[in-house]
Amino acid sequence: MKDRIRQDLIALMLIPGLSGHEDRVRRHIAASLPNLPQPPRTDRLGNLIVTLPGDPQAPSVMVFTHMDQLGFFVRKIEDDGLIRVERMGGVPERALAAQAVLLCVGPGRDVPGIICNKSHHATTPEEKYHVIKAPDLLIDTGHGSRAAVEAVGVRIGTPVVYRPNVIEMAGDRIAGTSIDDRAGCAVLIELARALVTRHGGPTVHLVFSVQEEFNLRGALVAAQTLKPDIAIQIDLMLACDTPDMASRGDMRMGGGPGMSLYSFHGRGTLNGVIPHPAAVRLIEQTAQAQEIPLQRSAQVGVLTDLSYVQLVGEGVVSVDLGFPCRYTHSALEMCDLDDLVALARLLECALAGIGPDFALSRDEGTP
Repeated sequence: MKDRIRQDLIALMLIPGLSGHEDRVRRHIAASLPNLPQPPRTDRLGNLIVTLPGDPQAPSVMVFTHMDQLGFFVRKIEDDGLIRVERMGGVPERALAAQAVLLCVGPGRDVPGIICNKSHHATTPEEKYHVIKAPDLLIDTGHGSRAAVEAVGVRIGTPVVYRPNVIEMAGDRIAGTSIDDRAGCAVLIELARALVTRHGGPTVHLVFSVQEEFNLRGALVAAQTLKPDIAIQIDLMLACDTPDMASRGDMRMGGGPGMSLYSFHGRGTLNGVIPHPAAVRLIEQTAQAQEIPLQRSAQVGVLTDLSYVQLVGEGVVSVDLGFPCRYTHSALEMCDLDDLVALARLLECALAGIGPDFALSRDEGTP
């Protein structure tokens, strides 16, 4: 299992897929899925949906993760060929100078570039500790004119992402671009392989969603169509095992998958998730029975598309699960393959525990 997840993750990390431009990622995932009882389908927004029919008397479950990544859109091409961009998603401006990027004009035609960084020899003391804001960034593709840039297909609105990159680290750890949330996609592909051979269990909808980094849009559309009783969202969990993060919690890479007990964005989008107690019990009891270490998270500043999915219909029994991740939203995020393997096992076993008698009411089974 670990080797399959490794191969899927690395392949997915090397595919560019800015929010709203996930097509290449979706096609790769669709081609990586096992033979399914029903063919996968794509909705109008671009979500890839896999339905695995199960016991019609059991609650239906939507397990989802997002395909897209953050980045930029081209805003203006200067006469000298330098390119200005608008930020798309929570890009950390202090980690951008001198980064390599890719301007996505089409498979085999993408244009490499670098984010300009003033030569050190000409940098004043005041400038050394100054962070350039995203609207003031310039990208250099090596072309000397606007006409030359446009000749290779770059236009206003062209998607720009960190240059796809994978570094295989010590101890089965992977670093690179878009681990958020291609790691979640790799886990769901592995989960699909397990579910096609299962016996019994609920109907499960696996959703590879779009535009999560752009105001959490895709999964809501899928949930409105599927109308699940239960929703399990898969995304990163903030690893707190480096000195700069130690006060944020106890989540550590290699310590197993995580479950969020509280999330609230608190910036702009005033939304978050407090999970349903039935979902919490399911995950905790499954982890204990399977001897899977389960970590816990409670964070402000974190937001997932479950924030909106939980509100569909009469309300959806919801919980956020994930994997510890360091250096989030940078060009070099990091995760541990053992956490992804354990997360895939946890999901498979938890789904097997959902039957016709699973209590959706908050009053049933609540101490």
